[in-house]
Order: sequence, then structure tokens, then C-alpha cells
Amino acid sequence: MAGRKNIVILCCLFFLGLPGLYSCGSSGSISNTEAAIETASIEITESTTADEIIVDRDSTGLVYESSMELQYAQNFSVDYYEGGYTLLTIKDGTKILVVPEKERIPENLEDDIIVLKRPIENLYLVASAVMDMFCELDALDAIALSGQKEDGWYIDAAKKAMADGSMLYAGKYNKPDYELIVSQNCSLAIENMMISHSPEVIEKLEDFGVPVMIEYSSYESHPLGRVEWIKFFGALVGKEEKAEEAFNKQTAILEQVTSDEKTDKTVAFFFITSNGLVQVRQSSDYVPKMIALAGGRYIFDHLGDPQSNRSTMNMQVEEFYKGAKDADFIIYNSSIDGGVASIEQLLDKCELLEDFNAVQDGNVFCTTNDMYQQSMSIGYLVEDIYTMLHGKGEENMRYLFRLEQEGQDAVE
Repeated sequence: MAGRKNIVILCCLFFLGLPGLYSCGSSGSISNTEAAIETASIEITESTTADEIIVDRDSTGLVYESSMELQYAQNFSVDYYEGGYTLLTIKDGTKILVVPEKERIPENLEDDIIVLKRPIENLYLVASAVMDMFCELDALDAIALSGQKEDGWYIDAAKKAMADGSMLYAGKYNKPDYELIVSQNCSLAIENMMISHSPEVIEKLEDFGVPVMIEYSSYESHPLGRVEWIKFFGALVGKEEKAEEAFNKQTAILEQVTSDEKTDKTVAFFFITSNGLVQVRQSSDYVPKMIALAGGRYIFDHLGDPQSNRSTMNMQVEEFYKGAKDADFIIYNSSIDGGVASIEQLLDKCELLEDFNAVQDGNVFCTTNDMYQQSMSIGYLVEDIYTMLHGKGEENMRYLFRLEQEGQDAVE
């Protein structure tokens, strides 16, 4: 009876472990818990040995160990399994199983799970905000193909890689060079949400055997949620410690500038489109949160639908004038159209801005062109906004600069 009792205990331990495996979003080597129990069921008799049960347990595939702790990011998860296997899950249901170099690929995986073996290489990177993360991870060599041309990068390491030929231009998100991508044995295409406008590209890449993932860092509501995506890519390439260090660095910067009391100063952040509309951030977006963290207040308190996936919205100039005319500061988002160099150039885009309090007071700022590509510098951008609000230390700004009247510097 003692032997039978031990067998029952082993079975209980095995089945108790199953919920941990499947509650983490893993498909393991079978599709669900019910199937796992059915697969694992064996006839238990007095002659059944503990070794037989343990062997059957191993045959079910992955055994869950732990999950990555996330502080702000809500659109991905990372789970770890025995043997060094890593499962990355994205909000849209995409799952990537990273298999250690010397380990086997588990059998009976669900068809839609992307399987990558280490070392990770030959990536096609279209999501430009991710390049900065790979640079921070010292993992640029994992990227073989770029969705940006050399002159489109503001990141020196990416420009250099394209100049020396170690990274090749493989076309924009909506017009990829399929022949080149296939010839380079591309292991994964990393896209941003722009690809949703060209679903046929995803279909064609997958037809050629190239799996596709979409990164959702831009959908994170907290600024540090965007930064925390470096942990996703750190887990992908096996550099979790470097990812943690980079994330903690930005967290520390943010803590330094959010310790003071809030100001009552209001800020408008906008961009003038080619058809004369004003593009602004929804109130739930990360940019208004950066303004709040720096001690200010976004001028549009309740703009847009917080349940929407959109981070921006367009409005008529008259509506923008009504809502933002009295803002203490205005920031023009130059990362889309190359920006403006003076207040006159800004007024050429929209004459009504001349009546704005911020223009009258000289509190007009502009972002640098590389703001979106420098995804690992969110802390520095919040620091710049903090500096703007407090009116000191502007010479140390990294991603904001004050717009002056043309010729003002020369006169001074």
C-alpha cells in the first residue's frame, strides 16, 4: 500500500502543476488542461512505478517555472519553463517560444506558436522604436534587415550597420522586399501597428515562411510601460539582465523629476497635418502622462475615448484654438514632419497660433526629430518637460528646444 500511496501523491503533484503551466498563457505541447490530463492519464496499478509516471509527465512537454515581473507594461508577458525555454505572449495572442540552442523543439505545439531557436538572428525590424532597445541590449547583430533606409535612422549604431552592409534595407512596412527577406533566411519580422493598414503583407510574409509579430509599446498608457518593452526583447535574445539595467536607469531618472510638487502650468502637445488639421494626443496617452509626471497638466483633460486603441486624434484648427489658446506652454511635435526652426515657421503652418498665450510669452518648444526612435530615453524627455516647466537648465535639454523669433539670437 505504501507504494500505491506514493504513486497517488506523485500524480497529485503532477496535476497540481498543470494549472501553473496553462494559466501563464503557454500552449506547451498540448492545447489545454483537459487535453493534458487526458494525455497524462495512465492506468495506475500496484505494479506502476514512480519512474513511469515521471516519464509520462515529461512527455507532455514544457514544465512551467516562473513569470517575469512587470511594473508598468500591460501588453505582453514572459513565462519561463524548465530547460531554459521562454514563452513570450503579446496582447493580440501572438506567442513566441524561444528554444535554447542545444534543446529540442517540443512536439505537438499549437500551429500558431512561433518557434525560434537561439541564437536569435536574421530579424527584419520594421518597428523603428525597437532599434534603440536592441542597441541598449548590445544585440544589434540579431537584426539583418531594416524597414528604414540609412538616412532615415537617427540612431548612430543603426546608421553604421547599414553603411557597412551588416544590416540591409528590406523595404517599408507596406512594400517589403520579399525576395531579399527570404534570401536572408529571415527568422521573424517585427512590425508596429502600421502593418494593420496592410494585412496582405502579413499574409504574404507568412506564406513565405516568415513569421510576423507586432510590438505594442505605443499602446502602453504609462511612459515607463513603453520603456519596459525592452524586457520583452531582452527575453527574446536572452539578455534579461541588461534589459533590467536599462529599464531601471530610466526609472531612476523619472523618480528624480517627479518628486517635487505639481505646478498649475498647462501644456499643449500637437502637430499640424498636411491638410491643415491639428493632431493632438488623447488624454489617456503616454505623452499627457509624461507632462503630469513632470509636474504640469495636459491642456485637454478629457479628450478622446480612453478605451480606444488610438493614441492621437485630429481636430479642426478652430477647435484646437478654443481648447489650447490659454495653455502656458505649447510643444510642437516635429518627429513627424521634420519640424520647424523658428516661431515664424510655426506660424506659417497655422496663423491662429499667434494669439496663443504661449506664443505671446515666448513659451514655444519643439521636439527633436529623433524623439520616437529614442525609445529608451523616456526618462530624459520627462526631465526636459520638467526643465521647461521650471524655466531653468534648458541648455541641458536632450529632446526639446525653445523656438525663437527669426534673427533673435543674432540680435542678442
